[in-house]
Amino acid sequence: MQNNGTILETEDLNLHYGENHALIDISIRIPRYRVTALIGPSGCGKSTLLRCFNRLNDLVKGVKIGGKILFDGKDISDPDTDVVELRKRIGMVFQKPNPFPFSIYDNVAYGLRIHGVRDRKELDRIVETSMKRAALWDEVKDRLHDPAMGLSGGQLQRLCIARTLAVEPDIVLMDEPCSALDPIATSKIEDLIDELKQNYTVIIVTHNMQQAARVSDYTGFMYLGRLIEFGETSQIFESPREELTNKYVTGRFG
Repeated sequence: MQNNGTILETEDLNLHYGENHALIDISIRIPRYRVTALIGPSGCGKSTLLRCFNRLNDLVKGVKIGGKILFDGKDISDPDTDVVELRKRIGMVFQKPNPFPFSIYDNVAYGLRIHGVRDRKELDRIVETSMKRAALWDEVKDRLHDPAMGLSGGQLQRLCIARTLAVEPDIVLMDEPCSALDPIATSKIEDLIDELKQNYTVIIVTHNMQQAARVSDYTGFMYLGRLIEFGETSQIFESPREELTNKYVTGRFG
């Protein structure tokens, strides 16, 4: 584990979906090797901001983006940016598990093969390491070549996390990764998130404030496309500076 400091930051980030001004003057600095949570009511821009970080919004027709997003000090909107490499270094875990219709093993090996890893011993090593980091190996090591779709929901989400980790990202983005899971599976994912920050920077969007309080080191509260407040999670939940933040985290919102 290296030193902390800022790994990702935005400067006056604005995003329009057509006429809809979805993100308004967002400036945020994401610390390295920490878990940062983005909270706020539905439609406030949390997931839109998350998708900016690895340029997934490029895939949406009619999107206009202004301002800067700096990853390790480099503007990711630069024309010279290799977007495939960017999405390797900034991986995404989605709200609903999205396994491929392959075996458990081939799901995790998929990105490695795309990036040119062909040696079977190397594939085996990385697949095992990634599954161990995703706290899945002990549950599936005897059925690696069974169809992935036979796994439970919680196992599928951890499989998708293992697939993301296999290509050695710097940052793991998680868009409400527990919303489709039961409490036991959710607890496993939360424990995993806590372990991941030893080696990765994690940014999680969650509608569950208790989850944000449990798993994150820093929290940003968003409302109507604006970042209202950002700080250490304990400060956001215990002594927020903004009255709007206070109303939201104490349940007096709306």
